[in-house]
Amino acid sequence: MEAKFDLGRTKMKYNFDEIIDRRNTNAMNTDGFRGYIFRAGPEMKFPYEDDDFVRMWVADMEFATPPEVCQAIKDRVDKRIFGYSQVFDNGYYEALSGWCRKLYDWSFPKEQLVFTPGVIPALYELVGDLVAPDEKLLITTPAYGYFKHAATFNDRELVCSSLKNDNGWFTIDFEDLERKAADPKVKLLLWCNPHNPTGRMWTEEETKRMGAIAVKYGLWLISDEIHCDLIRQGKKHIPTAKVMPDYPKLITCMAASKTFNMAGLMFSNIIVRDAEVRKQMAAHDKLIGLVNPISITATQAAYERGGDWLEQLQTYLDGNFQLVSDYLAANLPDAVYRIPEATYLAWVDLNRCLPDVDDLPMFFANKAGVLLEGGDGLFVGSAKGFVRLNLAMPRAIVEKGLRRMSEAIYKHTGGAC
Repeated sequence: MEAKFDLGRTKMKYNFDEIIDRRNTNAMNTDGFRGYIFRAGPEMKFPYEDDDFVRMWVADMEFATPPEVCQAIKDRVDKRIFGYSQVFDNGYYEALSGWCRKLYDWSFPKEQLVFTPGVIPALYELVGDLVAPDEKLLITTPAYGYFKHAATFNDRELVCSSLKNDNGWFTIDFEDLERKAADPKVKLLLWCNPHNPTGRMWTEEETKRMGAIAVKYGLWLISDEIHCDLIRQGKKHIPTAKVMPDYPKLITCMAASKTFNMAGLMFSNIIVRDAEVRKQMAAHDKLIGLVNPISITATQAAYERGGDWLEQLQTYLDGNFQLVSDYLAANLPDAVYRIPEATYLAWVDLNRCLPDVDDLPMFFANKAGVLLEGGDGLFVGSAKGFVRLNLAMPRAIVEKGLRRMSEAIYKHTGGAC
């Protein structure tokens, strides 16, 4: 199916249609899917060669990192020394705070900024620091799998509150959330804003209501906002910290890694209001405050010079999401899908298309040659029959993946769906 719209690509400064060969780069995207999706090794075989898969799974992009960032890295490499490094000057904070002021009308004091080699390592550390062995943490589901893994890693009990699903529109079940937050053993609410995998951007009203529950029961609140830059055009992210300007038990997690396709550089911003928690994180920091010099250079450059690239990326992603919407409506009308407000991930309900298939990732890998994630095993709960499609890739690849998926469904169902 061809796209029915014109994105004015001739006016685009950056080429998001370019297909980049990622082989022989130790990319998890190309070489790590067996272990991550299927918990298997190289012995697992498929009817498709590895190079023939359409890879719509792990949340990094098939787009080149902005040339402005690549140039900053090259300039830093030209310095020719990569010794022990920390963040000593104000340049990085000024770049990040300027970015937040421009995009979100919000900023924070410099002393609250803590660096970690990723949001996931921060979650692993904070869950252990903030939740005692006999206490619990609370999340909403479906949820990013590493929210559960952070609890498992620390041997802490996980409590789940399912989001309400109205034909693909997800909302918070506030009564259930508060009932579970009221458990005196629950000490931490792990929040995702914007939400992965549904793509919801929580409104100011929803955030205030959630925040009121956290305040009422004195919960620590971690707001994972790693997808906050990846929003549909015309939308505006509302940081939880902006809605809750005075709550001392709030921690905000941000990074340029998703936004600018730099996840492998392992660098994140953790904004911690409580001074004692910051001290505890420093005491437990296995990197003793050191950072990768290339990572800090690249991230600062992204915040300083990546705005135009992000704007054009958003335009291209909006086109990809519309393509999926048009394709599913025309070819798989029983699939339930709404264009998400944020992320580059499509959350598609295939329960009515494949009611007899329990393992959708395995089905599409074997029957369509498409790698994707989905189901309760990867998204904790409330995810049975759903798949998550990474759309941060050239449109031709998205079209190929959709075509293969629909053909596999038709073959399995005898033309139904």
